[in-house]
Order: sequence, then C-alpha cells, then structure tokens
Amino acid sequence: MEDSALNITSIITDTINSLFSNLFSSIDNSIYSLLDDITFIDTSIISDNIFQNILGMSSNEGILIISNILLFGIILYYSVNRLIAYFTGSEIQNSKNFIFRLIIFGIFMNSSYFICEQIININSLVSLAIRNIGEIVYNKDICFSTFVNELNSFVSISDNNFNLFSVDGIIRSFISLGLFNLIFSYSLRYVLIKVFVLICPFAILCLIHNKTKWIFSAWLRILMSLLLLQILISLILLVCFSFTYSKDMLSKLMYIGCIYALIKSNSIIREFIGGISTNAANPISNFKSFLGGK
Repeated sequence: MEDSALNITSIITDTINSLFSNLFSSIDNSIYSLLDDITFIDTSIISDNIFQNILGMSSNEGILIISNILLFGIILYYSVNRLIAYFTGSEIQNSKNFIFRLIIFGIFMNSSYFICEQIININSLVSLAIRNIGEIVYNKDICFSTFVNELNSFVSISDNNFNLFSVDGIIRSFISLGLFNLIFSYSLRYVLIKVFVLICPFAILCLIHNKTKWIFSAWLRILMSLLLLQILISLILLVCFSFTYSKDMLSKLMYIGCIYALIKSNSIIREFIGGISTNAANPISNFKSFLGGK
C-alpha cells in the first residue's frame, strides 16, 4: 500500500512538474520579441493610417472636427459670460488673455499629431541612446530578448529534472510569471499611450480657459509618466546587464531582483511625477492562483 501511495504521489508530482515546465517554456518562447515590441515604442505607434484617420491630420478630419466644434463652443460660452459679467459686475477672464490663448492653443490643438509625434520621438531617442551605451560597453543588445536568453542559460527549465516544489523551481516560476506580468503591464501602457494621444486635442483645448487648464496638467502628467517609463526600463536593463551571473543561488536571486525592479518601474515613475498605474497582478499572487491558492 505504501509503495502504491508513493507511486501515485510520484506520478502526480511528475505530471505537475511537466505541466508547469511546458507552461513556462511556452511563456519564454513567445515573450522575447513581444516585450521589446510593446516596451520600446517609437513614432510607429501612431503612424498607421487608421490611427491618423481617427485623430485627424487636418482641422476637418477625425477627432479634430469635434475639437474645432468645441473651440467655437468655448468662444460662445465666453461671449455669453462676458455679456452677463457686463451687467452683474462679476469677474471674468481678461479678453486679451482669452483671445491670445484662443489663437495659440487653437493652433497647437490642430497640430496635435505633430506635437505628440515629436514627444514620442524624443523619448524614443533618449531610450535608444541609453541602450546604445550598453551595447557599446557590454557588446550585446540591451533588450528583453537578450536578457531572457541569458536568464535561460543560467536558470534553465528545459531539462527533465525541473521540480516546481524545489527552491530552483520556485525561483524559475517567479521569474517566468514575472515576465508574464510585464507583458500585461506593458501591453496596457501601449494601449494607454495611444488613448492619451487621441485625446490630446481636447487636453490642449482645456488650456484656453482658466477653469479647465488643470485637465491639461493631468493629461500631460499621465502621458509623460507612460513615456518616461521606457527610459527607466532602459536604465534598469542597463544595470541588469552589468551584473556577472552564474548558476549559483545569488545570481538567481539577482535575476529576481531585476524582474521585480522592472515590475515596480511604473510605481517608481508615479512616485516622481504621478500618473496612473499599469501594473498587473503581483506575480506571487499569480503563482498562488496557479497552485489553487486564494
């Protein structure tokens, strides 16, 4: 009976190890290029024809049509308030100041695509410069593909002795699920960047009136936090490649530290300039859910 119970336990353990080994291998095999593509963005994120048609390349196209209609609405709103203030004596925004803002920010609003394109391009160039420094120093590409390939050479799960219930198995599980976490987090960031570029005309429009200019500040803070994350990720990867790794436990823990730093990068940016969170669920929580925990 004891031998039978041990055999059943062994079969169950081997099956679980095999399932998780295949799962983590699948994650790793499909994650390399995806992380690089959705993290290190450039102007191509907004250069497709569909996006340009939605936003509008001129004042009579896409979202810019709505923005220009709202521009006339703001003029009408100010004119009515100005007339009411003339009879009531209440304070209102100075006419010269309003007209100046109307002209300047009206021009900026209709140049939304160009402005966002240049901001994204500058951010991309800074990020690329940081990674190029690492490429010169370390003689390797500073990207997720290289990082994960090196990781797999030291924390491999391709062999047949993968054991989920060992220290190495737990470390490997944390790393793989941490990378999977980054896919969700950076995918959300990718989508949000496109969303906040689309609402750029409305954000600039809010600068015309004193009561709504705080909306532009909030929009700018969020967009910059999403873009600057790319620069911080480049710096973190630059530091990660500076470590000398081997197959000892310290190196494996350093890999965990690198993954966790990448996961927390969004929170670090938010501490500095604010913005919104793009963090997916904690990888430890993901690991517990895979094991059936609550």
